[in-house]
Amino acid sequence: MYILALFLQKRLYFHPPVRSSQKMAKKCIVILGGSYGGISAAHNILEHIIPSLPNSSTYELVLVSTSAYAMCRPACPRALISDKMFDQDKLFVSISKQFEQYKSNFRLINGTATELRSDQRTVSVNAAGAVESIDYHALIIATGASTYSPLFGFNRDEVFLRASWDAFRQALPLAKSIVIAGGGPTGVETAGELGEHLNGRAGWFSSKLESPKVAITLISAGDNLLPNLRPAIAKEAETHLAKVGVTIIKNARVKNVAQQGIQEELGTSHGPGIDDVAAKATLSLDNDTVIDADLYIPSFGTRPNTSFVTDSSLLTADHRIATNASTLRVDASGPRVYAIGDVSSYAAPSVHQLLAAIPVLTANIKRDLLAAAGKDVTGEDRVFKEDTRETQLVPIGKSKGVGAVMGYRVPSFLIWLIKGRDYWLWTTGNLWSGKQWAKEG
Repeated sequence: MYILALFLQKRLYFHPPVRSSQKMAKKCIVILGGSYGGISAAHNILEHIIPSLPNSSTYELVLVSTSAYAMCRPACPRALISDKMFDQDKLFVSISKQFEQYKSNFRLINGTATELRSDQRTVSVNAAGAVESIDYHALIIATGASTYSPLFGFNRDEVFLRASWDAFRQALPLAKSIVIAGGGPTGVETAGELGEHLNGRAGWFSSKLESPKVAITLISAGDNLLPNLRPAIAKEAETHLAKVGVTIIKNARVKNVAQQGIQEELGTSHGPGIDDVAAKATLSLDNDTVIDADLYIPSFGTRPNTSFVTDSSLLTADHRIATNASTLRVDASGPRVYAIGDVSSYAAPSVHQLLAAIPVLTANIKRDLLAAAGKDVTGEDRVFKEDTRETQLVPIGKSKGVGAVMGYRVPSFLIWLIKGRDYWLWTTGNLWSGKQWAKEG
């Protein structure tokens, strides 16, 4: 018995039981935002960065997304008309399915960031009413921006977007007048899609569509539409819009909106409620013009999703995250914090700038994580440089469009070929799945 007791004692001494408190805590790499920037960064980190780190099993990537789905947001001006416009299984893609190949190191939270405490290196996330505080080892802010109309993206989630579309579609057949405020690409694309869908298109030898079935008015604050493109291209856009029955008012802003059926949500951080997209409205412009509309669509600008950032020193004057434009780090927030996409100040908001920045972001994240793990890191940071050349493609209906790429004007048929066919839907499959990022850097 003595020998048996001694044997057991030695066994226990050399192989003590592992208690939960003795397990090594996970180092969380938190990504806020489940769209282009967040999903792209997540695939890069899981595929290329975490496997290269010492003790890689101790790292966990946590992706926080308000929606369970990713979507091709640029497609909204056409998608809002009918589900028949696009294959819905390609337009809305389950985020969880895109990360099934990663058996470990990954966790998806369907929730919303509610508070960032950079002094404590924590971020709070509300998921279905339960708030979780996450200690982050590294943080990427890719929460994007919300539109002033719920028709153009995930201001909340896919359920709210679809409900907004349903309300709009029910009202659309009864509308005799539609007003769209905003002369940028979203406004022009929406006017073009609705004009062709409701009114058809004028013939080859007609400069405009006579007696359109629905009066569609596009209001622009500037002298020209599409201020990021040269005036000659903007004039071409006006020509295409006239052929689908769109009237343009320039140098005017909507000063006041008196709308029927205003919901309590109006004026909250979420913006207009679902019923507001189908409410009649009386618009007062700053040029003393008053316009009645059966449907009113605000399509001007966006609001960065930064309400969870309580430290004003981390924000720019327009409430974007103050980001180092070269390294994509948020320098004022301490080590290993980054921002990318529409929420960030590194570049003008656009998908092509974001995709160009992803390799820079992930290269610098890798450097920082290796250094934090005690590895010698040589060489310089990878540097992002914004491409300021004239680049914008704007479909106008299903067959026309205007735009430029890297300063070169693009003819209408190429606008259709590249973007107008399906509003970039042909590009998103590889991005969501991570195939676009199969090769590092």
